[in-house]
Amino acid sequence: MMWILAAAGLCLAGLVVLGVAGARVVVAARGLNREIARVHQQFRSKADLRG
Repeated sequence: MMWILAAAGLCLAGLVVLGVAGARVVVAARGLNREIARVHQQFRSKADLRG
């Protein structure tokens, strides 16, 4: 019975680690998306200035 509880605890800990890593990936992807949109806007405004 002890081994079953230990395995369940390790599985839960692994899922927590995966959840935290997934959340960090989502936050990084959103930040990258904002950065790409900002640079795209800069290029668009420079192209508009040239005519």
